[in-house]
Amino acid sequence: MLTDRHPRVSIAHLPTPLEMLPRLTALLRGPQLWVKRDDQTGLATGGNKTRKLEFLVAEALAQKADTLVTCGAAQSNHARQTAAAAARFGLACTLVLRGHPPAQAQGNLLLDQLLGADVVWAGDTPIAERLEEVAESLKAHGRRPYIVPYGGSNPVGVCGYVAAMEELMAQMAREGISFDHIILASSSGGTQAGLMVAARVLGYRGRILGISVDLLAGPLRQRMAELATATADHLGLPLSFAPEDFAVEDNYLGGGYGVIGDLEREAIRLLARTEGLLLDPVYTGRAFGGLIDLIRRGAFSPQERVLFWHTGGVAGLFARPNLE
Repeated sequence: MLTDRHPRVSIAHLPTPLEMLPRLTALLRGPQLWVKRDDQTGLATGGNKTRKLEFLVAEALAQKADTLVTCGAAQSNHARQTAAAAARFGLACTLVLRGHPPAQAQGNLLLDQLLGADVVWAGDTPIAERLEEVAESLKAHGRRPYIVPYGGSNPVGVCGYVAAMEELMAQMAREGISFDHIILASSSGGTQAGLMVAARVLGYRGRILGISVDLLAGPLRQRMAELATATADHLGLPLSFAPEDFAVEDNYLGGGYGVIGDLEREAIRLLARTEGLLLDPVYTGRAFGGLIDLIRRGAFSPQERVLFWHTGGVAGLFARPNLE
């Protein structure tokens, strides 16, 4: 494997399943739809960050860290999985969350508390600045913090999705199938960057399309090009990437990050009621809503096979009572 020479701990339930969506395929009269179930990675309701944390936690342990520190939104899936990984390996965890505390802890935030994480609210301070302040304070009190980057998206964390693409290629070979398109939610860029690194090495010929949930395509492509190039260098692979190597769709940003609209509501209801499969309201709800719209617009032929990479986040549903 491309990542075999790099430290890794075992956290995720792998390989995650590949499932066809026959009822939704028939309803939309479009391409054959499949899903890669990274919502089933198994860490405190699962999600894509678990794969990244296998490499990040290994580095933290190698550095003798005693505390994982990361940041995110109040309903951050990444923060929840980081808290769970810390608990699994006997580490403390401090989460720096954007904004101010809500009146009641629900969804991911409730799980953060159950998992024993200390939550620090950034308030009006830029979150990156508050994260550095918290890390320095921990050091001043004799702790050994390890900063897990936003979304787990640095070359160490991205290795998780280099390995994930290898996993998918092995599954396709075993099942005798191929996918013309891989569709996923893209935000911090690490998941798509990792898939692209492995895709180039392994000769995957389909298209990997990220549906942005918060950034315009230009900045997101630039971020992923830098991240993929740095990850390839970390792995000793003689590869470089340019922004134009990445396919990004930014027409579904709606009211902004975390703002649920009709697109997300329809996608969540439709997949739940046709396939019994749950999406989250911020990432996969928006990305799958975009995929549905692209199908309706004729972006894929009925003969094609499309894989939606489900990156998890179901806990976020339980902080959103207004989905109906």
